[in-house]
Amino acid sequence: MRMGVDPYDLLHPSSNQPAAPTFTAYIPIVAGAVSDSTRRSYSPYWRRLEALWGHRALDEPAPSEIEQLAEHVRSNAIERRNSRAGRSAAENFIAAIRCLYRHAENDRLIKDADNPARKVAKPRRRPSTRRALTDTSLAEITYVAAATGNDPELDALILRLHVETACRRGGALSLRSRDLDAVQSLIYLREKDGNVRWQPVSPTLMAHLLRHADRRGATEPDEKLLRYRSGKPITYRRYDHLWERIGQHLPWVHTQQISTHWLRHTTLTWVERNFGYAVAHAYAGHHDSSDSATTTYVKASIHDIATALAALTGEPHPLATDAHIARPDGNC
Repeated sequence: MRMGVDPYDLLHPSSNQPAAPTFTAYIPIVAGAVSDSTRRSYSPYWRRLEALWGHRALDEPAPSEIEQLAEHVRSNAIERRNSRAGRSAAENFIAAIRCLYRHAENDRLIKDADNPARKVAKPRRRPSTRRALTDTSLAEITYVAAATGNDPELDALILRLHVETACRRGGALSLRSRDLDAVQSLIYLREKDGNVRWQPVSPTLMAHLLRHADRRGATEPDEKLLRYRSGKPITYRRYDHLWERIGQHLPWVHTQQISTHWLRHTTLTWVERNFGYAVAHAYAGHHDSSDSATTTYVKASIHDIATALAALTGEPHPLATDAHIARPDGNC
C-alpha cells in the first residue's frame, strides 16, 4: 500500500478503452479513411457485413463466425469464366474485414489480442492464369482496337500506353496534363498503395498524349488526361467495353478472359528476358522492401528502364544509355 496500489486493482484493472462501435457506425469511418481504389474493392464486402452484422459491436464476432461468413461469400460468389470456385471472393472478403479491424486497432477501439480477423487465415492464392501474349496475339488485339469501335484513336492510345509502360489501369486513369514531361519523355504514374514514379515513354507516345490532351480539352494541369471526344474523362467502363468489343472480334480473347493486366505481363516478361530481373522489377514500379532487388545493390535506374523501353519500341529515348539502341532481336 506504500505505493498507493491496492492488490484488488492489480487483479481487476480498470479499462479506459471506449466501447467498440457497431459495424454500421464504424464502416463509414474506415471507408472515408482509405484510398479510392481500396474503397472500390472492399465496399461490396463492407455492405454485406453491414447488412448481416450492422447492429453488432466490432468486438462481438468470433473468428469462427468470420470463417463461416467467408465460406458463405465463397460459395455464393458469381461464377465467371475466370472464377476459381469463389476463392478470390473469400480472399477479398477477409482482406476487407482485416482492413476494418486494423483501423479499429489503430483507433484503440479493440486490442490486438482481441482482433478476431487476425486469427482467420486467407485462402491460399492459386497461380495466375495470366501469361505473356505472343507478338501475333498482341498485333491482332491492337489491330481490332484501332479498326473498330466508336473511338479507335482513344483505344489505340490506351493500348500503346499500357504496352510501353506496363502500368495498371489505375495509373492510366490517374494521368493528368501536368504529369507529362515532354522534354525527357516521362510520365508520372500514380498506382495502387500510393506508389508513384516517373516512367519513360517513347517520344512518339508522348506526342500522341500531348495531341490527345490538346484536342480533347485536357488543358488545365490537374485535369484528367484520357478523355472521350466529348471531353469527358474516361473511367474503368471504357476498359470493360474495349475488351468486350475485342472479344467479339477475337473469340480467343473472350474465352481466355484477356484483360489489360495481360499487357502488363507481356511487357514485363519481355523486359525480364532481355534485360534481367532488376530492370523488370523497376519497370513494373515494384518497391517491396522484402524483395532481393531492393535489399541488395542490384537496383535498376530510370536510365536502365529507358534503355529497355528504347529496345522495346525501337525508338531512341533521351534517358537511354544508348540513344540509338536497337531491339535485341535486331528489329528497329
